[in-house]
Amino acid sequence: MTKKQLALEIINRLKKEYPDASCTLDYKDAWKLLISVRLAAQCTDERVNKIVPDLYKKYPTIDAIAEAPVEEIEKIVRPCGLGKSKARDISLCMKMLRDDFDCKVPDNMEDLLKLPGVGRKSANLIMGDVYGKPAIVTDTHCIRLTNRMGLVDGIKEPKKVEMALWKIIPGEEGSDFCHRLVYHGREVCTARTTPHCNRCCLNDICKKRI
Repeated sequence: MTKKQLALEIINRLKKEYPDASCTLDYKDAWKLLISVRLAAQCTDERVNKIVPDLYKKYPTIDAIAEAPVEEIEKIVRPCGLGKSKARDISLCMKMLRDDFDCKVPDNMEDLLKLPGVGRKSANLIMGDVYGKPAIVTDTHCIRLTNRMGLVDGIKEPKKVEMALWKIIPGEEGSDFCHRLVYHGREVCTARTTPHCNRCCLNDICKKRI
């Protein structure tokens, strides 16, 4: 089985296992997803979802957050960890959205990467979830699982994993595939040394298992 064939088989099985491929970060607007994904670095999505309502209650718009003192933003987002750097990035990002992009989140990789605190993972998430464009989000679940499954070979750097997956994952499947990896990584293929292979829908084709 080639890697492309393996990828398609994994995609099809995960579709059956996890029909809902939605993002686990709560958001209603693209700019709010930008903030949440920045806060999610080294923090759980569950915690982020609990924290952001307080931020938006006090600062409900891009302009309001852009004008807010960074110290006040930090007070709210501190429970997500790395409060100082995250608050700074959020403030600068909202300022740039307001001043350079007319309060509209860009729909292309080049402009998204100009925003403070936005890397390829965040940009891909916006591209796929907000704009429905081909996207591959190489978060920790994606990197761990695709290595275990044999879709990539010992690659740990997010961008290199992304580039390797672009070669074997159909563009229209990438975003949902990565969301399903998150679900599978939390429930079955955990970060433990010994994941729950005995109840994995991929156990007969997974490189780690066979």
